[in-house]
Amino acid sequence: MEELRLSANGNLGPIDSARIPRYAGAATFARLPRLDQVDRADVAVVGVPFDSGVSYRPGARFGANHVREASRLLRPYNPALDLSPFELVQVADAGDMAVNPFNINEALETIQQNALDLTAGGARLVTLGGDHTIALPLLRAAAQRAGGPVAMLHFDAHLDTWDTYFGAEYTHGTPFRRAVEEGILDTEAISHVGTRGPLYGHKDLEDDRRFGFGIVTSADVFRQGVDEVVAKLRDRIGNRPLYVSVDIDVLDPAHAPGTGTPEAGGVTSRELLEILRGLRGLNLIGADVVEVAPAYDHAELTGVAASHVAYDLVTLLADGARPEVAAR
Repeated sequence: MEELRLSANGNLGPIDSARIPRYAGAATFARLPRLDQVDRADVAVVGVPFDSGVSYRPGARFGANHVREASRLLRPYNPALDLSPFELVQVADAGDMAVNPFNINEALETIQQNALDLTAGGARLVTLGGDHTIALPLLRAAAQRAGGPVAMLHFDAHLDTWDTYFGAEYTHGTPFRRAVEEGILDTEAISHVGTRGPLYGHKDLEDDRRFGFGIVTSADVFRQGVDEVVAKLRDRIGNRPLYVSVDIDVLDPAHAPGTGTPEAGGVTSRELLEILRGLRGLNLIGADVVEVAPAYDHAELTGVAASHVAYDLVTLLADGARPEVAAR
């Protein structure tokens, strides 16, 4: 029998690990209640088991459940942000979206509609991928809810602003070019963080600058430090509605081997988490964590890193969704 905690604020929280071992029972994110166990959700964690847009190693369709399993050790209090997110607001696991693995266009439509349905009552989403193709429909839904283009921070080894792969416009390497073309990104407030590795040519960078992206490479994070990087990002974003997209391959393969397109020289999990924590107080409206491919993971290194990234994103969203903050 599941024994979920009831917080002082009346929110249903994680299963009590002092009574039921963490390794027992079905996995939900951080052992939180399922969406069908609560009256509402202020923050929902949802999986998208889809990787039909990958160009190299497949397997991210299994990522969401891998992250859920790795999240069993997460605890209710986040000392880095001095917050108990599950007490602040109701957080729930919304399960997985059922998307067509054989038709990318249909899958994108399904993801967008599911995201709109889940946020219809005001909930904010943290989405577990899946490959990075899913960011496009999530951004479409976020911009629709925001009433216009949104700011975005994109954590990734790669730009993901290429035009096509083998003539295909919708892949995990093209979502943000499409998003700019569709006018759903505020091009004065979009940045890549953690990029590195070889490109097809200098034109890739020229195109990226033309779209409006700022770039903070992994070498910049190393040389400038987290505080300086955070200050620059916050200055660029301002108070705009912000969407955060995290490709787990932003981390060095030493920290995240379980991904489809690993690149040497990435940021550490500590650096990524500290940058995310530095976003506290910004108008975060949604986020995703994608490209976890468990078949290539060792000792759950990637799953553990991704679960902590998602946990900090949930904490930031919970902080912003508090009634006294949301009413501002």
